[in-house]
Amino acid sequence: MAPEVSAWGGRGHAPASPWSPMGVASIVAAGVVALAGLYLRGGELFTQSTSSPAASQIVTYCYESITTLAEGEPVSGPQCFTVKDGHFTAVVPYSEAQGTSSTILKGHVIPGLWDGHGHLIPYGEFLASADLFGSSDATDVRHRLHEYLAQHPDVGGHDKWLRGFGWDQMAMGGMPTADLLESEGLSGLYIMLDRVDAHCIWVSQAVLDLLPEDLLDVPGGEIVRDPGLGVFCDNAMNLVLNQYPKPSKATKTEYIRLAMRQMRSMGLVGMHDAGVVPEDLQLYQELAGSRHVGGPGHHSDKDDGWTMRVYAMVECAERNTFCVDDVAVLRQQEGRSEFLSIRSVKLFADGALGSWGSAMIEPYSDRPETRGSLLVDAATLMQLTHDWAAAGFQVNIHAIGDLANRYAIDAFESALVQLCQPPAGPLADCQREQFRFRIEHAQIIHPHDQARIHALGIVPSIQPTHATSDMTYATRRLGLERTRDEAYRMQSFLKHGTKFVLGSDFPIEPPDPFQGIYAAVARRSPHTGLSANGTKEPWYPDEALTLDEALDGFTQGPAYGGFLKGRAGVIQEGALADWVVLDKSLAEYDIEELRSMKVRETWVGGTRVYERERADRTFY
Repeated sequence: MAPEVSAWGGRGHAPASPWSPMGVASIVAAGVVALAGLYLRGGELFTQSTSSPAASQIVTYCYESITTLAEGEPVSGPQCFTVKDGHFTAVVPYSEAQGTSSTILKGHVIPGLWDGHGHLIPYGEFLASADLFGSSDATDVRHRLHEYLAQHPDVGGHDKWLRGFGWDQMAMGGMPTADLLESEGLSGLYIMLDRVDAHCIWVSQAVLDLLPEDLLDVPGGEIVRDPGLGVFCDNAMNLVLNQYPKPSKATKTEYIRLAMRQMRSMGLVGMHDAGVVPEDLQLYQELAGSRHVGGPGHHSDKDDGWTMRVYAMVECAERNTFCVDDVAVLRQQEGRSEFLSIRSVKLFADGALGSWGSAMIEPYSDRPETRGSLLVDAATLMQLTHDWAAAGFQVNIHAIGDLANRYAIDAFESALVQLCQPPAGPLADCQREQFRFRIEHAQIIHPHDQARIHALGIVPSIQPTHATSDMTYATRRLGLERTRDEAYRMQSFLKHGTKFVLGSDFPIEPPDPFQGIYAAVARRSPHTGLSANGTKEPWYPDEALTLDEALDGFTQGPAYGGFLKGRAGVIQEGALADWVVLDKSLAEYDIEELRSMKVRETWVGGTRVYERERADRTFY
């Protein structure tokens, strides 16, 4: 297979997806109109900053050790690499680089880490909202809200609601109600609190008063009515979200700055943003295109804000629709920036396990009256998958329950049959080379459908900490047999040669990649170090990964899933110059140390964007 231009310029490993005549026509038409608008506005949307003169210099860095993850790993011991224009130009043993650099920098290097599934703006909003993760009951929630209000007295009004994230009815003894938010100091405030999985919201009476008195059931969602109103799940959340005062552009920009500042301190250089509406994608283009570019070794006292690479998935303003005209121009800009890629789309098949929203083939073990919620019917999902793929987009489907995963696989298989033209060869080859369809979460999959994933080469996008967060109630929801045979696969995929992407789903889980690595290897909670039964015994250890496999999942896995294989998640000639410096080589850390790992430095494009010792005065 001949190489071709990758997602962010340069040469990659996956050919462009096919474009149907109808898709080309619609995108060209939309593009002409949009580009005309850009011309009239001076084309500011895609402004590209120029590098400083220093950016063209060649600089050599030598460290105590470098884990490259490249084929033919160099010999152990001190190693060096050279950087020019934000890319690695060579990787050599220290002995061969002494003429250029005689100083071995303290630290041990690994490739820059990626989160394969997260939510950028929601994470920034979480950082600026009340933290309810780990809250034990309604009293604890109210206490945290009061503490937040003491620091942010301007929230709670009609135009600026009080926001919080992280409550869980499993810890609270049942679903909460609006009445529980009517205590002194909270009564009358507009409050909206996201459940731990972001598939339900809990609102106050002031918010309920904005809704019609006669609330009708919503297909693909649930209005929780027992023990009282206040919680809306999945598609029913739109009833509230349509009333919510949306954050301004300036506020969203601040959320992005907060999120990236936090993530780079964890060693993250890139992320797959799992669902971004067209309006926010335009903001991304502006911020990524106008970012400050420093030279090799550059370390500015200025917080530049956009310091990460983002592989964004389109999410239509109306979920599960075909809005290609809204993103046609953005898609045409693919390759202009190495800090933003827009070539994939996010569809949603079902809800989440914790709120009984995952669509199941058989009823829930602890709620036999329900099988969860399908957010879209199978025929529509199949048509949308085909149309988006034909228009040149990688299709990624949120699917947690085994029925939702089955429908996602059906949709992918149907699209491959229609779009892989003879003599394309096996569908799996066409899938790997052209489409790389992904299942986001891939948590509960019937054994028959696991075999189909392997046969078709579908890419599971997995969050290891979901398994360790759900393990306390997964068997209650699924029963022993389904949990054992279907749930939270990782090693099973590798044994069949299935490539996967690892991530966290932040802000649902913390974005710390080392906690994800710990969960993947230890199969225990990175928060407590314990398993579901409160011991050190791993939860279903047969599905655990080795340390090397987990590291691969946070580096080369996202690179493969984002059409950047060989250019991201690796230190080799021609790759993006992104790396992380640790205090010792990763293999030297005790597994328990990963739970509280602190990186020394994070570098993106040859620019140091985080340094632990100077963080307090450099970036804050």
